[in-house]
Amino acid sequence: MSGQGKDLDRRQFMQRAGKAGLGVAAIGALAWWGHDSKGPDASLGASPSVKLPSYAVAGREKRLAIVKSSHRVPALRAGLEALGGLGAFVSAGHRVVIKVNAAFASPPALGATSNPELVAELVRLCLKAGAKEVVVTDNPINDPASCFELSGIGPAARQAGASVVLPHPGAFASYSLPGGRLIANWPLLWGPLKGADRVIGLAPVKDHHRSQASVCMKNWYGLLGGRRNVFHQDINGIISELGRMITPSLVIADGVVSLARNGPTGGSLEDLKPTGTMILGTDQVAVDSAAVGLLGLKPEQVAWLGLAQKAGVGATDFQSLNPTTVELG
Repeated sequence: MSGQGKDLDRRQFMQRAGKAGLGVAAIGALAWWGHDSKGPDASLGASPSVKLPSYAVAGREKRLAIVKSSHRVPALRAGLEALGGLGAFVSAGHRVVIKVNAAFASPPALGATSNPELVAELVRLCLKAGAKEVVVTDNPINDPASCFELSGIGPAARQAGASVVLPHPGAFASYSLPGGRLIANWPLLWGPLKGADRVIGLAPVKDHHRSQASVCMKNWYGLLGGRRNVFHQDINGIISELGRMITPSLVIADGVVSLARNGPTGGSLEDLKPTGTMILGTDQVAVDSAAVGLLGLKPEQVAWLGLAQKAGVGATDFQSLNPTTVELG
């Protein structure tokens, strides 16, 4: 295809995406006025403080799989199989929470949010493994309803059999990270997590103009409410604390196509880079350390990774976990 033809395709894509965005944004415009607009306690009311359990699966610590593939669904299946199968993590009767990245009212092709096809497949696999309920959730930066619809995550998750839980005032409770410096008496999106047996993080691999990279630990940012943009003043510190806040059952970094420039929002197909890799594991520091390499970074260049390792969250030397590497082509 000629360069002129490619430019025309890009313009047509963005025009169509823009029209779709206007329609969805109109649906959620009124809701957005009250979203994330006040101080840290705005969502809490009289809610008591809560404690977060560990969602780690005993005997599955320090597992890591790296799948080379240009196709997401086969990569997910192969990666889970390399970790012993999803049945090693999800059993009959479990309530599973999948924390996606639905931060922006952005179409899936722009790579700023979790891929809806991947979300749907993970939901189906959890249900097939015997989960009694699968919840898909996030507290987006933009209007939640618009983000879940335009990203395609909401429709895909519901069609696959999941419950999509959007943030609302009653879903938040006060949380303080033990020994934490930043996350203290802060609104946590507790409603979806309450009663969860397993928590799985599913994040795209993205460039980030403040933190250099956004992967699985940064994805937990979407569990915070309130005026969380104050944490941008110490972005490395907050990502490290988020890693301490959630001990997941499993995390999945989708780098089949990475948002390599202008992250975390992107906005152009030219910001994307085919990196042909999906990384799955139980050590979120190791997963993220492997993932930043897709953006041309070494773990020691990313400050929050070093802080998280120092805090005991995991290992930046992901090779020390003897990862299983699968080549699908």
